Amino acid sequence: MTDKNEKTLPKRDEIDEKYKWKLSDMYPDLDHWEKDFNTVKQLVQEIAKYKGTLDKSPENLLKCLKLSNDMMALNDMVYVYARMKRDEDNGNSTFQAISDRASTLSTEVYAANSFIVPEITSIPQDKIENFMESCEELKVYRQFFNEIFRQKEHILSEKEEQLLALASDMASAARDIFTMFNNADLKFPFIKDENGEEVELTKGRYIKFLESHDRRVRKDAFTALYETYTKYKNTLAASLTGNLKANKFYSTAQKYNSSLEASLDADNISTEVYDNLIDTVNKNIPLLHRYLRLRKKALKLDELHMYDLYVPIVEETKKNIPYEEALNLVEQGLTPLGDEYIGYLKKAFSSGWIDVFENQGKTSGAYSWGAYKSHPYVLLNYQGTIDDVFTIAHEMGHALHSYYTNMTQPYIYSEYKIFVAEVASTVNECLLMDYMLKNTTGREEKAYLLNHYLEQFRGTVFRQVMFAEFEKIIHSMLQEGKALTADILCDVYLKLNKKYFEAEVNVDDAIKMEWARIPHFYTSFYVYKYATGFSSAVAISNMILNEGQPAVDRYKEFLKSGSSDYPLELLKKAGVDLYTPKPIEDALLVFEKIVNELEALI
Repeated sequence: MTDKNEKTLPKRDEIDEKYKWKLSDMYPDLDHWEKDFNTVKQLVQEIAKYKGTLDKSPENLLKCLKLSNDMMALNDMVYVYARMKRDEDNGNSTFQAISDRASTLSTEVYAANSFIVPEITSIPQDKIENFMESCEELKVYRQFFNEIFRQKEHILSEKEEQLLALASDMASAARDIFTMFNNADLKFPFIKDENGEEVELTKGRYIKFLESHDRRVRKDAFTALYETYTKYKNTLAASLTGNLKANKFYSTAQKYNSSLEASLDADNISTEVYDNLIDTVNKNIPLLHRYLRLRKKALKLDELHMYDLYVPIVEETKKNIPYEEALNLVEQGLTPLGDEYIGYLKKAFSSGWIDVFENQGKTSGAYSWGAYKSHPYVLLNYQGTIDDVFTIAHEMGHALHSYYTNMTQPYIYSEYKIFVAEVASTVNECLLMDYMLKNTTGREEKAYLLNHYLEQFRGTVFRQVMFAEFEKIIHSMLQEGKALTADILCDVYLKLNKKYFEAEVNVDDAIKMEWARIPHFYTSFYVYKYATGFSSAVAISNMILNEGQPAVDRYKEFLKSGSSDYPLELLKKAGVDLYTPKPIEDALLVFEKIVNELEALI
């Protein structure tokens, strides 16, 4: 029998440096970080001098906004660096400490800034217009001012806004507790892999186990994972409910009718867009069932279980793809985006933007992040699957979206809205899929890729909309004063799984605990944007492939726009109209077309 220690994750210092991101590009050491930390604290004091002066002159208003932006940009550097250092190893007490300090500092920064918006709100809108006419530099803030007056009824007094800013540290406590528990403290048992060897189950390995063609491995991983979460179900329910209560507190304080309305209003999106998405997907659940029937047939199973939903229904022809080969595939797939885009991509691959492999204590999953004053970074937990190759394309979409925006926009518009955040990432995935399908000759490889594409739809449209429906239900229950115990959360979640899957799947009871491991539920009403973003991306990628340079030019303008306009308007300029359900319906027609193609091959 293999020694268990041989199968445990490597420590951080055992990972080759070439596979680690270079956070030294942000700060060469903690002394430099400390210097900026102290500078931010000084700026917090300095900005207070502008209180009560913003209506005095356009020059005063401009100086205050510039100082605020400088303070926020520097604070972002301090905060992002500290959190990413902690993400390298959540068990490292030094980086836990600086992350906590950075979080506290951010609270101080937001509190110090809290007088600005209420004070601008109190200035008549025509006076702001006159200020912009007499001061050219103020015109860059036009969209910022428009947003303030659009949301005027939800902006509180200066003292109330300051209290809300001071409460933000407490409001994020539930998410922080979950993050530390899920990434640093939670340990899973060892299971036997396909070779009968004892291997430690980790979150990074979980999906790889579910993709195993050995059904016993899939079932064992599924059972072990959810048995572990079930042991802590009451703690996890309290944590999630704490986050929901924080959302309710903020939405009520800011005079919204619900947490959903408050969340969507930040993007100037109506709740009808959210409801229409759920309704459109619900009407098309029979398409999902048709795909599941094909999956059952291809796997030659009498019945499907929840742990059978990720295994490729044809044998993967590319196994254990080396990281360098994955980078080459991504580069080739994104060639339609042009030489400039590919140049930036190569720069990212070769310049320490990416943290590649899993190590003990490292934050799970994948993300792209960074600060306005730094290049973007990407965290991976690369396992060598084809899905990991698509994850690289996905996260680089985020990274280069940020890169284009930061090069083009002033700080105030540099952070693009979450509503459009998944568009660039998914455009990359669609282009990569098109390249791979066009460059495969084997029947099995094509079938594998078609299945993978269907899995993108299932995971990004159907699954995320089910998540969105779950969020809507539990937030509404809390709003109505209903209890949200672990058992109630499990009951709601199990019923949704049965609605989406039971027609073709034996919905294993253990799936009722899945809500407990989804970190996105701690960023409320985020997941629906995966579905809208995916649908938009399908449309944009088709335009790029069919129209060429004109579509690329429109798309790059979108990438450069940040938050300089409302999300739906930015997408409209790129050729996508999400004011209607048509993009969702069109995406599901593509899903149906792929099912047809795969049925013809199997």
